[in-house]
Amino acid sequence: MPDSYDKPRFRCVAFAKTTAIVLSFVLFTAGMFVSPPGFAVVGSRTPQAAGDAGSAAAPPLPASPPRADRSNGTTASGPVRAQPPRMPFYVATKGTTTLYVLGTLHVGFASDYPPEQPFRKSILAALDASPTLALEISPDELLLSQDDVNRYGMCRSECLIDYLPDAMWKKVETRMRGNPAALRELRHTRPWLASMLIETYDTLKAGFQSEYGTEAQLQNVYLRARGKIVGLETLNEQISTFTRLTSAQQREMLAQDLVQTPAENVADVKELHRLWRIGDADALKAWDDAKSSKLARNAPLAAQVDNRVVYERNRRFVARMVALAAPDRPVFVAIGALHLGGARGVLELLRKRGFVVVGG
Repeated sequence: MPDSYDKPRFRCVAFAKTTAIVLSFVLFTAGMFVSPPGFAVVGSRTPQAAGDAGSAAAPPLPASPPRADRSNGTTASGPVRAQPPRMPFYVATKGTTTLYVLGTLHVGFASDYPPEQPFRKSILAALDASPTLALEISPDELLLSQDDVNRYGMCRSECLIDYLPDAMWKKVETRMRGNPAALRELRHTRPWLASMLIETYDTLKAGFQSEYGTEAQLQNVYLRARGKIVGLETLNEQISTFTRLTSAQQREMLAQDLVQTPAENVADVKELHRLWRIGDADALKAWDDAKSSKLARNAPLAAQVDNRVVYERNRRFVARMVALAAPDRPVFVAIGALHLGGARGVLELLRKRGFVVVGG
């Protein structure tokens, strides 16, 4: 068997719970073997109001500046404009301290961000009012991430075969039989990265694009002269989420990705996207919990993976966003949508720290 995972290494995550670092690497690698189709419009249901457990009304958001046209509806010169999706967006206040929290998807479609108004007015106003934009990881560190993911996720030898039981390896071969180039690459990966790549092949086939991920689009409109963009995690912390998983936990991750057919996985990604457009963080988390329960091959191992990949990071996110916040100095936080909802999600952790959290 290859060396164990007891050394200090970096780690990453799957699309539904993905980190920016791994997605950057995985899309680069997977893109060598998959040519995604053109953009498709997913999620035709009319967006509904975001659900929220709190009863207090959200504090008034600052008006958007006149530098851009944020109007809705029919204009004097043309038809009704395309409306941006609702997205999970919340306002957390404690005294005069305000956190704006947006749940993101790291990939998306062009139709998710209409050129005339890529985000709802309340989101744009909050972004304009915030001197700090906090992402999962800073753009500067993201630029350095690919070599580290390659270093700690790949092997010179065909190590994946050694990590997996024969039956699981045969499932990988069967799954990738139509993509021999990708299978050759997978042979050199550790199980956590193999899981990411297999899921990403399906995501790309569904037409999702990283350039239409929420973080990329937020940075396009974050034009404050003195605004700063920071990370809630370091490069080491984010990548090590996966490389510090035991071999058994990594095999559980990969096993879950092999349970369904590619078509079923594509359907799940589209459903995640549809729910994200509607914008209810708790509904998103409930859907993901049900999916995780269905796919888990070993319940205790699956719970351990979720604890490390999701819940430990939730606590870290909250501690650092609170540390960044100051009275009358709002912070705009943008993190993966599946981190927000549920009893152990970011929104509930903020409530436990005394914040009033309402839909924005």
